Amino acid sequence: MKKMQLSQLLKGTFYVFAMAMLLGITFSCSKDDDDDNNVVGSNGTHKVVFKAEASAGSNINIAVYGYDANATTATSLSGTSWSSPEITVPAGALTLNAAVNAVGANASSTLKVQIYVDGVLKKEGTSSGEYLSASANHTF
Repeated sequence: MKKMQLSQLLKGTFYVFAMAMLLGITFSCSKDDDDDNNVVGSNGTHKVVFKAEASAGSNINIAVYGYDANATTATSLSGTSWSSPEITVPAGALTLNAAVNAVGANASSTLKVQIYVDGVLKKEGTSSGEYLSASANHTF
């Protein structure tokens, strides 16, 4: 029974993440195309790290993260914390997205997902309960 609920939770998280990416792309297209506002390096790229932290006794099991339509899935995760490798996001990227699933120890368990851009926390999403699914989306 729990395996079926976890499978449904993973499917639901995937759909939420896909919708978040679609909405992020849609809303960011209406912004000014002037990339000078967020230029960091000489070529306008950004260094991005995605992180997740769950409460004690919880277990992170899957993470989907990336920018625009470039998503990476990390599976077979375990433990209470996870961090993506640092990725270089090219100039002109519109959105950053992260979605993480975990199984909590009990109904008061928590999960926090964070997006760091050039070492600065830009977005954070949280979830609580026994079956945890948190996401965060940042638009440049």
